Amino acid sequence: MKNLFLALCLTTFAIGYSQEKKQVDLKKNEIKGNALFLVLGAVEVTYERLLNEDAGLGVSLFFVNEDDFDTSFSLTPYYRAYFGKKPAAGFFVEGFSMINTGVNTTTYNYDNNGNLNSTDKDRYTDFALGFGLGSKWVHKRGFVFEINAGIGRNLFSDNSPEVVGRGGISLGYRF
Repeated sequence: MKNLFLALCLTTFAIGYSQEKKQVDLKKNEIKGNALFLVLGAVEVTYERLLNEDAGLGVSLFFVNEDDFDTSFSLTPYYRAYFGKKPAAGFFVEGFSMINTGVNTTTYNYDNNGNLNSTDKDRYTDFALGFGLGSKWVHKRGFVFEINAGIGRNLFSDNSPEVVGRGGISLGYRF
C-alpha cells in the first residue's frame, strides 16, 4: 500500500509540475519615419512586421523631389535578425533588396586637348542587393528609436550609380 501511495504521489507530482515558458506580449507592428532624411528634405517611411523575438520583415519607401539626391525613389524590402536582450531590439543585421530610380548626375572630364566635356543626365531604374547594421531601442510604451546604415550594389543598369546607401535616424511606434 505504501508503494502504491508513493507511486501515486510521484506521478501526480510529475504531471502537475511543468515549466511553462514565460509568454511575452510582443507587439508585432512598427511604423517609423526617418528624421535624418526629413531634415535633409526627403521622406522615408518604414513598416516592419516582427516575426518573433529575434527577427522581422519590413519595407521602406523613400522619395525626394530635389536635385541634391541621385536617387529620387526607392522601395526597399528587408529582413532583420536581432541580437539584443529585449524582444526585437538591440543590435541587428539586415539583408535588403532595393528598387531605385533617379537621375545619374552630370560628370565632367577633360579630353586630350584640355577641353572640358560633360555627359548628359540619364534617368535610371535599377535593382540592388545589400546588407546593413544598426541598433534599435524600444520604450515600454511602444516608442521606437533606431540608427542604421547599409550599403548595396546596383546590378543591372549602366546608367545607375554602382553603389547605393541606406541609413538614417528613425523615430516610430510599435503597436
